[in-house]
Amino acid sequence: MSNVASLSTTEADLAPLMSKLEMTELVMAAKFTKGLTWKQISEAAGMSDVFVVSACLGQNSLPKEAAAKVAEFLGLSNRTKDVEIALQLPPKKGQEAEIVSKDPLIYRFFEITYVYGDTIKELIHEEFGDGIMSAIDFDLKVDRLPKPQGRPRSGHHVGQVPAVQPVVIRIGTAR
Repeated sequence: MSNVASLSTTEADLAPLMSKLEMTELVMAAKFTKGLTWKQISEAAGMSDVFVVSACLGQNSLPKEAAAKVAEFLGLSNRTKDVEIALQLPPKKGQEAEIVSKDPLIYRFFEITYVYGDTIKELIHEEFGDGIMSAIDFDLKVDRLPKPQGRPRSGHHVGQVPAVQPVVIRIGTAR
């Protein structure tokens, strides 16, 4: 039995929620056409660039206030509210993963790649231009970093973008 008859006119007029994929396409189009950087977008949100990029790529969700700031900053006219809502929706992290290790530590590295891989790629390309990060000429350092609430978390990863300077990728997010 349908509940549509019991909805008010405004509830019945609601459009379906924008998908994370559609939201990402609009964000990327606005970023490109307006010549914006992830740094500018994350500063508008008042949050870390890694976390904001990850949310804009559909792998995390932003708090309401930050989502509103990002959507407004991007100037998406009649799609601003749709993007604002989509930025707040819970993500389906690593949805395209096919095979994942069952070892908890190794699984976390898969999760980092699935959730933050495109984010790291976008930030490296924006900072250093089109290219790849070398997995051959590359240093890895595992450290304890202080964590404000609770036990320490593991460190960061330093990779080398060929013919450029080292890239430091910290594992963990700071909101």
